[in-house]
Parts: sequence; structure tokens; C-alpha cells
Amino acid sequence: MDTFSSLPVMNELVSALDKRTIIRPTPVQQEVIPLLMAGKDIFFRSETGTGKTFAYLLPAFSRICADETKGGPKVMIIAPTHELASQIKGEAVRLAEDANLPVTAALCIGGAPLKRQIDMLKQKPSILAGGPARLLELIRLKKLHVSHINMVILDETDRMLSPEMRDIVRDLLGCLPAQALYVACSATFSTYQAKLLRSMIPAHTDGSARFFTEVHMPDEDILKRRITHWAFFSEGRDKVENLRKFLIAEKPGKALVFTAIGGQVENIFSKLQYRGISCAALHAKIDKVGRKKAIDDFRSGRVTVLITSDLAARGLDIPGITHVVQLDVNENEDFFIHRAGRTARAGNTGINAIFGDEREMRALSRIEKKLGIIIYPKALYGGNVVTPETDDTEKE
Repeated sequence: MDTFSSLPVMNELVSALDKRTIIRPTPVQQEVIPLLMAGKDIFFRSETGTGKTFAYLLPAFSRICADETKGGPKVMIIAPTHELASQIKGEAVRLAEDANLPVTAALCIGGAPLKRQIDMLKQKPSILAGGPARLLELIRLKKLHVSHINMVILDETDRMLSPEMRDIVRDLLGCLPAQALYVACSATFSTYQAKLLRSMIPAHTDGSARFFTEVHMPDEDILKRRITHWAFFSEGRDKVENLRKFLIAEKPGKALVFTAIGGQVENIFSKLQYRGISCAALHAKIDKVGRKKAIDDFRSGRVTVLITSDLAARGLDIPGITHVVQLDVNENEDFFIHRAGRTARAGNTGINAIFGDEREMRALSRIEKKLGIIIYPKALYGGNVVTPETDDTEKE
């Protein structure tokens, strides 16, 4: 299938994508769109940057336009972070405008005024994108009526099945219509998580169990083929200064910097800003307005560096990220994958730079072997990124 017109996609949507020079569907879109258009409940897994959002959003638009019932929202998209929900809502709004279709979208997230969202629901938006806690709150307040919802999408599902979120997700799914189509997707999605999610989703109206089509796309080896991985040895006390030197040496188009400790984001931001580095900060304690401004400034290029906690590692899709910097190493390789996957999207290449002390380098070596990638040792010298002089030159 060479173009979207080869798929069961509305002509208006094909034209809208064409305006953005999005002509050829990705493999996951070729696989998932026909199944959703045929009304199949689906769990699908595909690497970051492979086009999962359009894989479910295009069929969602078709279902909305084909549904002639009057009433509330037709599609609910549940996301684990404010940023991802906002991004999906923005994509839906842009798609509707470009396609000139009567599809509207609204955002329901915590941290934003509840009254404003209640007023927004009175406009009966076609699509709701939001976090599970706020969506559940609106339902329990009887401000969100879900009887007309015909499609439910869970994006970055693995994150929402973590112990701290799964009970809220379970309660939310228990409020949703049995007749809806259910879709779940993520870059990492285990057999256990699929089984857990099956237990949460309501059975069919007649009480019969649901059959979920599972789609596991073969890895495109984005981590291997399109991302170059560099490791810099750095003691904790030196990481911010080494980060500054790295940014000056590389002059990235856009660099996304991760730290596992949310409380460190402002500290790193202040130190870099003091040294004249154009940057913004993003973490859970920043209010909605501040978070939106940070992302908008980074997306537009007004700042070239965004420092964040792992809040932004999931699903955040900002074009043109040339460098990802990980200022720590998590033993769980999923964190590594999701962080690194913010670069090298849409067929581009990128650099993933990791700064770690001796303990973190040992953990990174285990991740390297487990993922089957090559991580090249690097150092900062004379204002440049260089290969350190060692006896072991096999990697170079």
C-alpha cells in the first residue's frame, strides 16, 4: 500500500494529510487502520516514532462522521500525561481543520479549572482527550455523559497499567459503554499487561467475552539504525557542567534533557540559564500554563533545550529533536527506550547521550547488551566531543 488512499480512509482525511506531505502510511498504520475500520478491538505495540497516533485517529474520525446519533462525545482518548493528552487533542483539531470536517476536540486534564472543562463539555465535543483521573471525576460529577461513546483509546497503555494508575483506569473503564470499540497501544506492551487490561474492559452488551486482535509490529530497529548512542563518564556533581559543555560542543537544533529527579529540573534549568544556554523547564509541579509555555517555546524553537523529568518521556512528539540527553541511568530499559525515542522520529536520525557515574555505567552496559545496541564511549575535550583514548577500540 503506497498511499493513504489505498487504505479505508476518508478522502477528506487523505487530502488533509497530503497538505502536510504525509503521503505514505507507516507499517503500523497499514496494519491497524483496516482492522479498526472493520470494528475489531485491538491491542497493538509499535516502536516510538512509527505513527501510532494516526493509526487510531483516522479510524476515529471515520466513526465520528458515520455516527448520526445526537448527544455527547463519540470518542474518548485516555493518556497518562497532560502533555500527551494535549498533543493528541491538538493533532485532532488540526486534522479536522485541514480536512474541513465537523469534528471537535476537547481536553480534560487535572490542574486545569474544572468549571471551564464542564462548560466546554456543554458544547458536546466529538473527541475527548484527557487523563484518567479527570475523566473519571467528570463522570462521577455527572458532567460527562458517556452513553454515546463508540470508541475508547488508551495511549501509552503500559504507563497507565502501572500500580499507581491502574485502579483509576479500572474504575474509568468500568463506567464506559460495553458497545464501544476498544483500542490500546504503546511502544512497550507485555503479555501480562494485555491480560490485565482484558480484565478491566467491559464485556459485550450480551455478556460475551471480547476478542482482542493483538498486533505486535516487528521492531524497525530505530534504536540501532537511526539513533547514535554516546556514553559520557561523569560524577554526579559534575553532570550539569558537563551538560553545558556538551550543548556548546554539539550546538543541537533541539535537545531534550532528562533527569529522573523532578526536583532537579529547576536547578539544572537555573544553572544553564545563568550560563547563557537558551532553555526551558518541564516537570510535574509546574502549572498547566507554565508547562504549555515550555513545550510551545521548545516546539517553536524559541528555546533549543528543554529540561524535564520523565513526565515528557511518554508519547511527546516534537519535530526536530536532534539530541536526547539522559543525565542518569535507570535499570529499567523501558525508560531508556522511551527517552531515546524522542529523537530520530519520522525517518530522521538523532543522538542519544547518556551521562553516568561508575555505577550507572555498569547499569548502562547491561542495557546495551539487553537491547543489542552499541553505546560508544565519548568525552568532552577542547570544546569538542571526542573518543577517549583507550586500549579497547573495538567499538570505534
